Amino acid sequence: MPTRTMKAIRLHEHGGPEVLRYEEVPVPRPGPDEVLVRVHAAGVNPPDWYVRDGMSNLPPETRPRFSLPMTPGTDLSGVVEAVGTDVEGFAVGDEVFGLLRFPSFDGSTYAEYVAAPASDLALKPASIDHVHAAGAPMAGLTAWQFLIRLGHDHPSPFQAAKHRPVPLGADKTVLVNGAAGGVGHLALQLAKWKGAHVIAVASGAHEPFLTELGADEFIDYTKGRPEELVHDLDLVLDTVGGPDSKRFLRTLKRGGSHFPVFFGEFDQEETAKLGVTVTGTQVRSNGAQLAELARLLDAGTVRVAIDSTFALADARAAHERAARGHIRGKIVLTVAQA
Repeated sequence: MPTRTMKAIRLHEHGGPEVLRYEEVPVPRPGPDEVLVRVHAAGVNPPDWYVRDGMSNLPPETRPRFSLPMTPGTDLSGVVEAVGTDVEGFAVGDEVFGLLRFPSFDGSTYAEYVAAPASDLALKPASIDHVHAAGAPMAGLTAWQFLIRLGHDHPSPFQAAKHRPVPLGADKTVLVNGAAGGVGHLALQLAKWKGAHVIAVASGAHEPFLTELGADEFIDYTKGRPEELVHDLDLVLDTVGGPDSKRFLRTLKRGGSHFPVFFGEFDQEETAKLGVTVTGTQVRSNGAQLAELARLLDAGTVRVAIDSTFALADARAAHERAARGHIRGKIVLTVAQA
């Protein structure tokens, strides 16, 4: 019997967007605890371009080794075509979405078919299409695990302390830095769902978009430094993070918390003196949490904004779009027609 084949994007070497190749490869076979998904759309996320360029953002001695060739991608939305022998809760024909095998880099969602762990999947919200569903998993679960519920006991690679979300309500003021991006625009909506007062930080072009999503206040970082404009915050979620993230510490009230999505260097003596907490985590696949997020997406309480879409064969162009920055919402690859 001839081997079934499919189209997929593969890396044979690390580098810029030009190393993404559109190739013919065998269709994977699902294991006992997996389902075979016909991919309709695949989300594009920062880890995709990190692995593409060989994790050049890390010191050489700490970079993981990847087995090449490999297919990048972690997020998908599609339809179940086959079900493993040990799988319960999914059937052929179900529309599903998920973040696969993260924080490993074995999701392989830039493809027409994927063998997906059933535990990483949830039923796709019926009221949204595959493109919007594919934009939700990594960004949505990052926002969820930082703000709502961690949902796992795995230690953070960035710190010894366990990350603890802050209980959000009408008595809390939250600043979201990088609020127009994938994680930021979903975090803003989750904080509003919980009743918090939300201050969104982004460039001025995004003000109408973020106001529509529910931001109570907006700061254009091109016109003023947010750390000089606000104070007495309960929580800062910094989706930009990195070395400059510590500038937000003095915006917090005593007892406040700072959550950098991309961890930077913080002085423990300074945080102790200010009476604030700095913690972070690394998003992990979680089908049960994704099912909770799906209910909010289905109800329209939270929505995914789409920056742009590209055909699977044009994954290079999608990565080139990402490299230009100033992304509003999510970039998504379209794979199959519904």
